[in-house]
Amino acid sequence: MARRYCRRMETRVENNSEYKRFELYANNNLAGFAAYENADANRAFVHTEIYPQYEGQGFAKVLIKEALDQTKDAGLGVLPFCPFVHRFVSKDPEYLALVPEWARERLGLAAQ
Repeated sequence: MARRYCRRMETRVENNSEYKRFELYANNNLAGFAAYENADANRAFVHTEIYPQYEGQGFAKVLIKEALDQTKDAGLGVLPFCPFVHRFVSKDPEYLALVPEWARERLGLAAQ
């Protein structure tokens, strides 16, 4: 769990495995989550939500980056079904590399 600051708020991201989601806290308040399903050696991200009072402040980027970093540290690949995660992964070669090669074309991601 990394602590970061976003718009002068302390943030942290925790993997709540019971609910199968990464949760973003801003100043200790739940600000959003990224839901996932584990599938063999991959983690499929299916939905990301930032609560209305936290929208437009960069929290989605903080959440997705930390969720992907924790997924990478766990030795899992990434299946970005969620549009937020898909867009994030498509813009960064480091995170695109986490998507299994067989899934890139199927998900409309450029070959690495």
